Amino acid sequence: MEVFLLLFAALFSILNPIGTVPIFVGLTEGYSKAELSKTSLWTAINVFIILMISFFVGQYVLSFFGITITALRIAGGILITNSGFGLLNGKFSKNKGINKKTEEEAQERSDIALTPLAMPMLAGPGSMSLLIAFYQEHNTTGEIIASCIAILLIAVVIFIILRSAYFLSRILGSSGIVAISRIVGFLTIAIGIQYIISAILSIIRGI
Repeated sequence: MEVFLLLFAALFSILNPIGTVPIFVGLTEGYSKAELSKTSLWTAINVFIILMISFFVGQYVLSFFGITITALRIAGGILITNSGFGLLNGKFSKNKGINKKTEEEAQERSDIALTPLAMPMLAGPGSMSLLIAFYQEHNTTGEIIASCIAILLIAVVIFIILRSAYFLSRILGSSGIVAISRIVGFLTIAIGIQYIISAILSIIRGI
């Protein structure tokens, strides 16, 4: 349960699906309810697949390129912290790689569930590096099962939030969404700094 809660909270903070709501509303303007449901579902499925691949395959990518887990923690910590600062400053759309040009190109495509919604808006480098490092520390059978359940639940939460995006947008308003994103951003910064500290402590112990 501890592993499940730890990973779920970390992923929710880094992915920040609430902060994606205004962008999702802008990209899906004019969509029917059926199209909104389909886009929300496939975005959640794509995020789930990307996160699962990162969790299970990421370690082999590290081995292939000769990257140590300590280096990954530092790099991931920097990315996560940078993402948190973007959320804290209310610049989550820019921080997730969404600019005006990207938004216009996305609106011209019939399927936006994979790009830019699933990647890079939700599943980006920060969440990927987090999962790779997390697997290195929690790789017993029970911990892997708990981690997979956490990833699945995150995907379900993403679907629910995106499917309710227009409702949430009306209820929370832009100021409410920014406020929530800033709170999440603060937590995300803490997660990133903790990863950097863990990596530094690991280096010190090895000296």
